[in-house]
Amino acid sequence: MFRKDIFLRFSATALALCAFSAHAAPLQATQYADFDRYVLALSWQTGFCQSMHDRDRNEPDECRLQKESQNKTDFLTVHGLWPSLPKSIASRGVDDRRWMRFGCATRPIPNMPEAKASRKCAAAETGLSFEAAAKLNSVMPGAGGESCLERYEYAKHGVCFGFDPDAYFGTMVRMNQEVKGSALGKFLANNYGKTVSRRDFDEAVAKSWGKASVKAVKLTCNNNPAYLTEMQISLNAATINAPLTAASFAPQPHPGNCGKQFVIDKVGY
Repeated sequence: MFRKDIFLRFSATALALCAFSAHAAPLQATQYADFDRYVLALSWQTGFCQSMHDRDRNEPDECRLQKESQNKTDFLTVHGLWPSLPKSIASRGVDDRRWMRFGCATRPIPNMPEAKASRKCAAAETGLSFEAAAKLNSVMPGAGGESCLERYEYAKHGVCFGFDPDAYFGTMVRMNQEVKGSALGKFLANNYGKTVSRRDFDEAVAKSWGKASVKAVKLTCNNNPAYLTEMQISLNAATINAPLTAASFAPQPHPGNCGKQFVIDKVGY
């Protein structure tokens, strides 16, 4: 397990020098590779923390210690990368609902040890290199420390595919950076703390990757008035190792629950 208190001792320059290349190794499944899409889950971190507070849940360190940032796209963080149900597993009677609930622990296959959201640190260590862990730590606030989000995500969605951990998490880091640098990232930063319309949000997605990409984005909001907590982006598996383009996106059936207007939440309760 890697620890945040260790990484905080490094300056930004030192981290830049040791950071691994996001393009160093392609993401490839060595087993159960017959799936057609991934879901890239990105959190709006301030909204996630607000939702934990509103539901009276124990705030993790990354929320309790959250601070304002000059660069508002810093709050667009990595949650996970989830392969869809492989055909070889579906043929054994597994449906999408069971697959999304249990992932690599699904029976009869892959039938690996179950990772529980309430006990993330009980999951096995990922085997991430120090360089990859440092890079991931900068965009996944729940990684390492006492939250162990990366261990949970790899145990549930990665290990049964034989993904190289550096390639798996490096792909998330790369795509998170691409979204931050897009028109959508600029839209989120420019509307920090403001109420936006779903129409304007969708226009920013379309400006980034074309109109068809809008159908690939599912949004999750909490409370009333609603505030954004997460976006789930459906991506074609065949394009996962290429930069995001119009061809990367795969439509999904539900746009989420955010409604016509929602808040791009800011730090604080």
